[in-house]
Amino acid sequence: MQNKLQYLFTLQTIDTRLKEIEELKGDLPVLVNDLEKKFNEQQQKIKELNLTLKQSKINRDNADVELIDLAEKIEKYKSQQLHVKSNKQYDALTKEIEMAEEKSTKLEKEMELFEGKIKITKTDIENLTAQLEEMSTELEDRKGELQEVNREHEKEELKLHHEREKLSVRLDKAGLERYERIRKAKGGQAVVPIKRDSCGGCYNRIPPQKILEIRQNSNLYSCEHCGRILVSDHITETSSVI
Repeated sequence: MQNKLQYLFTLQTIDTRLKEIEELKGDLPVLVNDLEKKFNEQQQKIKELNLTLKQSKINRDNADVELIDLAEKIEKYKSQQLHVKSNKQYDALTKEIEMAEEKSTKLEKEMELFEGKIKITKTDIENLTAQLEEMSTELEDRKGELQEVNREHEKEELKLHHEREKLSVRLDKAGLERYERIRKAKGGQAVVPIKRDSCGGCYNRIPPQKILEIRQNSNLYSCEHCGRILVSDHITETSSVI
């Protein structure tokens, strides 16, 4: 049990130091993540707008081709009207011309809409691209700052993570899960020493009899008030980062 208590306290020491290193980075990691997310979203928007622009151009060109085809048909029908031999044939051709002209008018309006959409989409792409370039510059700057901070503590972090892995293997699953659960609930502090006959986490007094039991290092005791795991002076003095 003494070994387990030492492992738990050492694990807490490692996690506390890792947290301190993370705090030294300030809000840079969060800022970089947010910028990367916004950057990717902006890229996706531009991609979607380019697809919209492409489709609008296709629609416009198809309408233009159809307009040319309708214009040819109208000319053909008008030419045929000059050679018809009955009013019925003339009326039929007139109806075809009217239908073609009506469709042409509708297509011309659609083309205006397509042209307007193309213009607006191009403007949106230009604006978003300019914003993306600014965002890219800021992202690279922030990444550089974060890399510089990471570089300062890289060796220590790697060592601490390696030591943490070794300790995690030595602890039983139930003990490790209990530690992680308390650490998550108590702001990163799961294992605390006794300080002046009080819990080192919540500072509530510990009964003398319980202090004696804790100092025997034969069992795992928790603070009755905050639930943190309590360890004796002997554990804190003999434990070290391995």
